[in-house]
Amino acid sequence: MRPIVQISLDFVDLQEALKTAEIAIRAGIDWLEAGTPLIVSEGARGVRELRARYQTAPIVADLKAMDGGWQEARIMAKAGATLVVVMGQAHSETVESAVKAGRDFGIKIMGDNMAMPDAVAGAKRLEELGCDYIVHHIGYDMRTLRRQRGQAAPTPLDQLREIVQSVSVPVQAVGGLSIEQAIQTPSYGAPLVVLGAPLVVGERALHNAELENTLRQICSSVHAFGDVRIGKEVSA
Repeated sequence: MRPIVQISLDFVDLQEALKTAEIAIRAGIDWLEAGTPLIVSEGARGVRELRARYQTAPIVADLKAMDGGWQEARIMAKAGATLVVVMGQAHSETVESAVKAGRDFGIKIMGDNMAMPDAVAGAKRLEELGCDYIVHHIGYDMRTLRRQRGQAAPTPLDQLREIVQSVSVPVQAVGGLSIEQAIQTPSYGAPLVVLGAPLVVGERALHNAELENTLRQICSSVHAFGDVRIGKEVSA
């Protein structure tokens, strides 16, 4: 699989998200993500506005659905999302319902294993329930509070290779990765590279020409990696 670069638009302000999306598209980003803060702030409007401007770009709605899987996925599909995220910690029936919506409305479902008791078993379960992609996710609050308390925080790289080898669908790693680490994920067999908060929000965010140049360099590096052997192919 050709590696994909996805930018997470983790904004609460729609205009900031749209401005950054324009920069990202010019730089060669493959997928746009309507991040959870944007969806909480703007609802389906954020997805609709992205779709209106970028009619062919895949759009991920990071809905983090925990209930009402079919209905919530339907809303995002109607707004123009290409992929919708459902949480593995939800009831299995919610994941199944989101997967059914994916089939009903022609979108893909990404199963997020954040906070599942066993990340590897959780990834397997999400695949069994029909998810098209696995998001191996270490949550922001857990990472932040542990560091504040002087405790070690895990990273998605810790179990990434094991998760990749346990499933047959593409995997992406999310949560606290540096740009350098994110770029390395295809070498683990995870072809979906996610860029977000370190680049676009917060005190150290890049802007305009600096952001575009950085994204262009990242896209060039990731795309030059070549095809990624995904899932169980990695250990074959």
